Amino acid sequence: MSDFRPGAPAAKGLLDNVADEDTDITSSRRGGGGAGIPGGAPAPRRPFRRYFRETGWRHLIGIVVGIFAIFPLLYVLSASFNPNGTLLTANGLFQRVSFDSYVSLFTSAQHPYGAWFLNTLIIGLITAAGTVFLGALAAYSFSRMRFTGRRFGLTTLLVVQMFPQLLAVVAIFLLMVAIGDIFPAIGLNSQIGLIMVYLGGALGVNTYLMYGFFNTVPSSIDEAAKIDGAGHARIFFTIILRLVAPILAVVGLLSFIGTSSEFVLASVILIDPDKQTLAVGLYKFISDEFSKNWSVFAAGAVLAAILPVALFLSLQRYIVGGLTAGSVK
Repeated sequence: MSDFRPGAPAAKGLLDNVADEDTDITSSRRGGGGAGIPGGAPAPRRPFRRYFRETGWRHLIGIVVGIFAIFPLLYVLSASFNPNGTLLTANGLFQRVSFDSYVSLFTSAQHPYGAWFLNTLIIGLITAAGTVFLGALAAYSFSRMRFTGRRFGLTTLLVVQMFPQLLAVVAIFLLMVAIGDIFPAIGLNSQIGLIMVYLGGALGVNTYLMYGFFNTVPSSIDEAAKIDGAGHARIFFTIILRLVAPILAVVGLLSFIGTSSEFVLASVILIDPDKQTLAVGLYKFISDEFSKNWSVFAAGAVLAAILPVALFLSLQRYIVGGLTAGSVK
């Protein structure tokens, strides 16, 4: 056996090796030896073929996709500044710039763009808030409670969403007419009625989406809160909602974008021009065969895109986590 007492040969050899390594590192730093060492010489540049094979092709694809995505936006923006009111003369981007189309949006008596913008904002925000609240309540119930018909209810929600809402347009119209005869405030040609239709159509898929995210929250948190005397309402509003904020932001964003761009149901339920939304109102600029004004239509589309883009940028940090966290359960 080796003797590791102080002053023994084995201990002395170990100390000598450590001292030699420290000397080598110090000399390499002073002399600029080796790439990757602080103070050393920079690493040699990769050959172009190796760079392109490893990362360059990704940059090239990113540039092509970026141009492909940005060009339609630039074309619409150029068409909104076109004073001729057509899309054919907008082939040369920004050759002629005029703000007449933007002025016409807010000065036309037949096309109340300001009212459409406000209606879209109110309907979209109320629908998004209601969808988030009702969907979160339903998802919490399916995720944390055990009751008869729970599995059947989840399956029903999934199956119902397989059929597009467009198939129920006639039934929804007849239902709104019948409701309007009894309760005119929530019947046909009422914004509240349109909001209720949106809530009913979007509740299923959003509940199923939030259900997967709620399952990722450990149930031990609920059990610890119950030991302290908290009930389901206190656990839901004070604990769970804060932990599932990403999925709430995603559902609210998707709901707002979907309702602000929806056309079929809004055109069927809302009749008065002052109550219509942007999707329905903007169609009037190009619906007439002999007086189509694509420039004003493009200007209205550019202004209508401000709200979804602003909301998307403000909630961007929640989107990736909210969309993917519930899918790994």
